Amino acid sequence: MNPPTRHLLVIGIGAGDPDHLTLAAVKAIRRTDVFFVLGKGPEKSSLTDLRREMLAEHADGPYRVIETDDPWRDRSPAGRAAYTEAVDDWRARRADVFERLITTELAPGETGAFLVWGDPALYDSTLAILETIERRGEVAFSVDVIPGISSVSLLAARHRVSLTRIGRPLHITPARRLPEVGQADDGDIVVMLDAHESFDRVSGEDVRIYWGAYLGTPDELLVSGLLRDVAARIKSLRAEARARHGWIMDTYLLRIVD
Repeated sequence: MNPPTRHLLVIGIGAGDPDHLTLAAVKAIRRTDVFFVLGKGPEKSSLTDLRREMLAEHADGPYRVIETDDPWRDRSPAGRAAYTEAVDDWRARRADVFERLITTELAPGETGAFLVWGDPALYDSTLAILETIERRGEVAFSVDVIPGISSVSLLAARHRVSLTRIGRPLHITPARRLPEVGQADDGDIVVMLDAHESFDRVSGEDVRIYWGAYLGTPDELLVSGLLRDVAARIKSLRAEARARHGWIMDTYLLRIVD
């Protein structure tokens, strides 16, 4: 008889509003024995606190929370090759941490969970890292993914717009690829986590922006309008928010006005 297998849940918990947990996410939380939480330092302790609040409200029975520091990531490299190399290095070190947690903190037959912001299938590395661990073959486990409400979906809902338009594609891109995606000029563009205010380099008199930061949290910020009219306001809000919180997470939709 084969020994019981460790089981992992990758649970999307929404962009920040505890009420955006889906019923599927709540059910998954209630059948979890061990929750793995990677802290991102004191500046972002509120993100860890929110996870604990969700567990306190929804988890049933005894459970354990195993918290460890997220490996440091070099965000300085310029150029696509250097950036990719830095991300690959960070993911490899993250895989080492995940593998250690799964091996030492999750017994065969138990269920562990990673609580992922937004949706695990959009702009998150957890699934790719678990695939890396599986390929190593040192520890056996199964994985289920519970989708969540992404910041992209919440952005559209907050601005009361549809992400798609008839006959037009939608591009989702990291900010560093915005120039080349924008050159295609064949659809609308969602930009994720723009650390360098790349929208300020977008040209055109008829570009509209729908911008949001800290979506789903009490600190939520929203701005929309023609980019030429609101870019300065967005930059000012970003600077004030970053100074106040020490970090910022934002996203936006760029759309050509017909």
